[in-house]
Amino acid sequence: MAEATDWTSFLSAMTLVTVRVSGMVAFAPFFSSTALPVRTKAVFVGAIAFLLAPLVATLPAARNGISFPSLVSELAVGLVYGLALAMMMEMLLFAGQICGLQFSFSLVNLLDPASNIQTPLLGDLFQLMGTLVVIAAGLDRILLASMVRSFHAAPLGGFVFAPASARVLVGAASGIFFAAVELAAPVLAATLLAEVAVALLGKLSPQLPVMALTVPLKTLTGFALLIGSLALWPRFIEARFGSLLDLAERLIGPAGASASTLAQRLGG
Repeated sequence: MAEATDWTSFLSAMTLVTVRVSGMVAFAPFFSSTALPVRTKAVFVGAIAFLLAPLVATLPAARNGISFPSLVSELAVGLVYGLALAMMMEMLLFAGQICGLQFSFSLVNLLDPASNIQTPLLGDLFQLMGTLVVIAAGLDRILLASMVRSFHAAPLGGFVFAPASARVLVGAASGIFFAAVELAAPVLAATLLAEVAVALLGKLSPQLPVMALTVPLKTLTGFALLIGSLALWPRFIEARFGSLLDLAERLIGPAGASASTLAQRLGG
């Protein structure tokens, strides 16, 4: 009977861990990429759950029983991680859209396989480069380590998603636009100066074909500044990734006090 009870407890804990990790894999950068086969993701989630279940089931305040509230609790933790980190990819997409507009690529769209919608060409390029930075910097391993630590902050079946946490996520989403403009600022400034320079030349020499010069000059100038600013990308993306990861860890903190504090700060 003891062996049967232990086996049942292990399967229950493994199911709850699977739900939590699946929520993260569904939305987090790199792990949610459609380039990874679904079967590979399923095997990965199953292996993580199999290895973590014996450890997290013995933690204090862990609830190994399977119930609807416990399943919702674990799904909420995974979604908090996934949605918080997905904001980074949305920031890259918006920055690419800004740069594409300055490069006169606003009408060049591609079908994004991740969302099945038409996205700007440079938006897809920025997301691919951001994913490359995540892999090269080892941020995917940091995300997994943070997910393991989350079982100490929010034991199995013990997390309650507070309304204050939702307000914090909405407030964090508003920072996508500021971060995107900050990332695209060098290109935006350079192309704007190039456009002003061509306009002044057009005033000085009316015979100058301004329309024929503006688009190629803006494109070449923008690409030159974009290539030059790529050296700053790793530090920028690592800082934003770390901030969003810290946000996710604080949102699942004990008693939800951190979420209320963050909401008050954003409201103030």
